[in-house]
Amino acid sequence: MLYHTTLGGQGFQFADLRQVMACASPERSGDTLAGLGASSALQRMAARYVLADLPLKVFLSEALIPYESDNVTRLILDGHNAAAFAPVAHLTVGDFRNWLLGKSATPSVLAALAPGLTPEMVAAVSKLMRNQDLVLVARKCSVVTRFRNTLGLPGRMAVRLQPNHPTDDLRGVAASVLDGLMMGAGDAVIGINPASDSQATLERLCRMFDELIARFAIPTQACVLTHVTNTLKLMENGVPVDLVFQSIGGTEITNLAFGVTPELLSEAMEGARAQQRGTVGQQVMYFETGQGSALSANGHGGVDQQTCEARAYGLARRYEPLLVNTVVGFIGPEYLYDGKQIIRAGLEDHFCGKLLGLPMGCDICYTNHAEADQDDMDTLSLLLANAGLNFLIGVPGADDIMLNYQSTSFHDALVLREITGLRPAPEFEAWLQQQKITDPAGHLLDQGAGQQLISGLQAFTDATA
Repeated sequence: MLYHTTLGGQGFQFADLRQVMACASPERSGDTLAGLGASSALQRMAARYVLADLPLKVFLSEALIPYESDNVTRLILDGHNAAAFAPVAHLTVGDFRNWLLGKSATPSVLAALAPGLTPEMVAAVSKLMRNQDLVLVARKCSVVTRFRNTLGLPGRMAVRLQPNHPTDDLRGVAASVLDGLMMGAGDAVIGINPASDSQATLERLCRMFDELIARFAIPTQACVLTHVTNTLKLMENGVPVDLVFQSIGGTEITNLAFGVTPELLSEAMEGARAQQRGTVGQQVMYFETGQGSALSANGHGGVDQQTCEARAYGLARRYEPLLVNTVVGFIGPEYLYDGKQIIRAGLEDHFCGKLLGLPMGCDICYTNHAEADQDDMDTLSLLLANAGLNFLIGVPGADDIMLNYQSTSFHDALVLREITGLRPAPEFEAWLQQQKITDPAGHLLDQGAGQQLISGLQAFTDATA
């Protein structure tokens, strides 16, 4: 279907809804690389005018990627909740933006609306929003999840403790875990990206984390971020597994490049839940995403990278995950060129995920060849913390020595909590106080605090090594 508008005395024509969406996106290098982005600022604004006047329900009848050829499209449309959508079904995309920014869009109303929204709808409205709009609306979305603690409560922000090591050395991993725990990190998950896919190595890591959490009664969960098929083998062999991890994308082709299907994810979820390892809940799935993955897999189907990213969230919510995070700047400048593009993408991803009802976190990061630096990450961190981010990543010194990229540190999380007043998950916060790591106000205690835990962890590390 052709779409037309006139702007500045110039006529603009868009071949279909995919082109309207792509041209309405803020400028980013990935869309330019794919030949999808607007050729001028005027064309971008014209596309936004067209988009603003489109009824939201057009996304239910005009699939950006054909229903017949894409299982993600089928999951999105087959799972659509018409009753939940009804309160906004009469709105255009522009009207929906105004409604989201108004007083009627309360946390409870947005939670009830989430099953009625498709990823394409939330991607569309995000393209009409300024950064402060994305922060304001996402802040109103509360998504609470549970496994061994409670994540996503208002006034809380968790941290994934990421103890990556280039050789998966258990002593090195344990040292990073100790570093993170002593700075109040680890309530979202103690989650490692293993350097090896060896089943023996993966088992050693799983068993180490299991023993560590049990011995010190830490109210958190662990995850070895290996491919879902490896995790299935671990569970089959009786290895203790808390969470199942997988990278996912927004199209069938992208997910096949990752080696996954919806059926495989369902099998893994059922297997993890059958273990009944959670204490306050059984949400067992952990997904990571990132703008540009569909382009990398040559699987975007002519859809812009931000909309493809939102479609990945449509897949994720089928599995009621404990954690979802965009690894926003990890893929590189080919997709998000500089700090400005990374900041915008991070806000978009968080907004879209939360509006769809997902427990969104963010790996606030960049690669060393991007036109970005740690000041950009500070800016995005502050914006996302105020937007109600469920969790961020904590890496020793913000420098991941295994994946070779720059993220956020344990210290960064402390600063954000100090500035915003956000606190850890309640069960984990109580444990930190019990261990004399923090005081009741959430501040780290003076040097010498937590010595019993330090001694115990050091003994544990020596025994493990």
